[in-house]
Parts: sequence; C-alpha cells; structure tokens
Amino acid sequence: MHHLTEKQIAELRDELLKMRDRVLRSAGEQIRDPSNVAFEGGDEIDRANIETERYINLQRLKTRELKLLRKIEYALTKMDQDTYGICESCGAPIPFERLKARPVTTMCINCKEVEEEGENG
Repeated sequence: MHHLTEKQIAELRDELLKMRDRVLRSAGEQIRDPSNVAFEGGDEIDRANIETERYINLQRLKTRELKLLRKIEYALTKMDQDTYGICESCGAPIPFERLKARPVTTMCINCKEVEEEGENG
C-alpha cells in the first residue's frame, strides 16, 4: 500500500464502507418489498409460478449481494493488513485510478485481462 497516500486510502475505505451500506440497505429493502408478498389472484399454478419466480430472483440477488459483501469485507481486511492495492497475481501495485473505479479489485488490469482470456478461451 506504500504507493497510495493516506488520503487515497481514506477515500477508498470511505467508498468501500458506503458500498457496504448500500448493499445492506438494498438487501433489507428487497426483503421488505411488498411485491414479495404472496400473490392473491389467479389459480394455484399461477401463484406457485409467481412465488417460484420471486424466490429465484431473491436468491439470485442474495447470492450477488453476498458475493459483493465478501469482496468488500476482504478489501477492508487487506487495508487493515497493509496489503490492499497489491495485485494478488503478480505483486505489482494496483494504480489508484483502478482502485477508485473498482475498490474491491484484487488484481492489476494486466493480470485481470489474462484471467478473463483464460476463462473465455
């Protein structure tokens, strides 16, 4: 983290904490959303289909939000351990601009591109 100033680290920490609050607030709103209440009209099959679709959508949302929360917590932990902003693949410093754009990133852009090529190839 020596390539980042204390001001930059504070800015990134603040953004991570805001991200965490948004994710938690969004999850709470989804749980309380009145559209998630059982459907009253239609027959049993219609109700079952709607409830199944809602359940799948909530699970997808829950999985995506949980994954992001884990990344946020991991980034905050790395900050506490003074290892934040260092590429986990090659050990190079991750530029502030990349961290600002994606505060939960764990790789420099070069390593991330190589990883994505491997996934697509």
